[in-house]
Amino acid sequence: MLKTLIKMINAFSSNTDPGAIAHAFACGVVLGFIPKGNLLWILLFVFIFFMRIQRATFSLTIIVAALFAPLLDNLFDSLGYWMLTNESLVPFYRTILDIPFVAFTKINNTMVMGSFVAGLILYIPCYVIGRVFVWLWRKYLADAIRRSKLAKITKQIPLIQKLSSLASKI
Repeated sequence: MLKTLIKMINAFSSNTDPGAIAHAFACGVVLGFIPKGNLLWILLFVFIFFMRIQRATFSLTIIVAALFAPLLDNLFDSLGYWMLTNESLVPFYRTILDIPFVAFTKINNTMVMGSFVAGLILYIPCYVIGRVFVWLWRKYLADAIRRSKLAKITKQIPLIQKLSSLASKI
């Protein structure tokens, strides 16, 4: 877990494409919101994993979004219920659920549908936020944090020195 965090912080400061980091953040939010253990989550994970994204950011964002997802369960359930009971979409759902293996995606579950739709709605705002954060980090925050007194004091802690040496090896 520590290696993943160090890789992500190094990616913010390195020549890694800001778009790859922003896409990883946005995709991590989508997958973090969707309940695990269904075919939809697995298919999205495999599809996204083969995209050109920063995998450390993707992994950590999934974990953080999954921790916040239970706080949004009522919203996901309401949104999913609205989507699944929308009369104009019922024929579409009947058609796709007749396709073999689509039922394993559990797309007919209000929580799965609601969290998936919420993730898709938040994809573009999360991408923009990720892009802006990487720009701010590279332009202002990284140097300011490195020069701060707190950073200089924490560099003297043995554990931090060990982590720093580990980061330089990665």
